[in-house]
Amino acid sequence: MNYFIKVLQNYANFNGRARRSEYWYFVLFNMLVYIALAVAGYALKFEMLPMIYNLAVLVPSLAVGVRRLHDVNKSGWYLLIPIYNLILLVTDGDRGDNQYGADPKAVLEL
Repeated sequence: MNYFIKVLQNYANFNGRARRSEYWYFVLFNMLVYIALAVAGYALKFEMLPMIYNLAVLVPSLAVGVRRLHDVNKSGWYLLIPIYNLILLVTDGDRGDNQYGADPKAVLEL
């Protein structure tokens, strides 16, 4: 849950790097919230509720995806390549600093 909140707090930050755990926990909680809102929207006869939520988290989703690709030393534009981006998103990040910033794992280990 902390990663979900952290991503929402950095909603428009496309600089830096994001660990795999930050990205995938955001994806997990994003899907759980979406499902809960879809059920609530169906019960309340307001089916647009999950679509409004998707629009609200569009920029944070793109930002964390770009930061995740920065962790494997790739440009954020690789999000546009369907299969390759999934491979990059599950790949372990570069050890040490790269052109996009400091290693987020090394920062946490201090």
